[in-house]
Amino acid sequence: MKQVYEFMNKMFEDIELFSEIPKGKGVRAKLITSINPKAIPLASAVEAIHLASLLHDDVIDESKLRRGKISINAQYGDKTAIMLGDILFSRALEFLIEYDKESAKSLANVIYMLSLGEMEDVGLSENMNLNTDKYMSMIYKKTACLIEMSCRESARLAGMNSEIYAKYGKNLGLVFQIVDDILDIVSDEETLGKPVMNDLYEGKMTLPFIYMFDELNNEDKLYFQTLFKKRLNKDEELWIKERISPAIKKSYDKAVYLANTGLEGIEDNYLKEIMLKLVDRKF
Repeated sequence: MKQVYEFMNKMFEDIELFSEIPKGKGVRAKLITSINPKAIPLASAVEAIHLASLLHDDVIDESKLRRGKISINAQYGDKTAIMLGDILFSRALEFLIEYDKESAKSLANVIYMLSLGEMEDVGLSENMNLNTDKYMSMIYKKTACLIEMSCRESARLAGMNSEIYAKYGKNLGLVFQIVDDILDIVSDEETLGKPVMNDLYEGKMTLPFIYMFDELNNEDKLYFQTLFKKRLNKDEELWIKERISPAIKKSYDKAVYLANTGLEGIEDNYLKEIMLKLVDRKF
């Protein structure tokens, strides 16, 4: 990651606020450089795009913190955060065009998909979405498509079978989000760093909630609807937990299936380890 961050610092050396953006673990960059160690410019551009999407996420979600630090929007305002995200989008594409035009074209399409995913996420949270296809489509655009592109392009640049790696990346992103959905329900506030079942409070009918609702009787469905977008008390949390176990299992089984199919044709032990650790995050 050292080379990636050095390249990113060069990309944004004229942007003072870049150093204040909370950086993550660089998972996407690590995936890219694991597949193709020479693809530093691609890894740097992808990480910049990811950071830009998080800047916009924080504005939409009105988040005050990002990775334990004060978010850019909380510190400097929404307008600055949005413009900074736009700067990262455009500069990343500018640098990537000089490196590989096909990758730049692919990344431009991902930015389009990320924006669609954000719009769909906001739209689905306005009402109680019970359509699994709509939810899976949204998390593909918002989370999985960037990882899919990262793996596909790094493999293509290395002369490898890009479609095998693209499927791995897509499924990795979907698995990540589904497991995250499960942890929002079964974990605790201290571990999550936010209230349990915060997704429901934000109007996000994630996969476990959709599966659970489908199996409720009519009376319970009516009661569950009163909990939508509500900060739950302990009794309400318990009511859900007493009914959601089958839906948790069904969601987890889907994550396992996606993980297994995503690993088909993958021989890299590091990539296998990432997928298996992701699907085995403790509940």
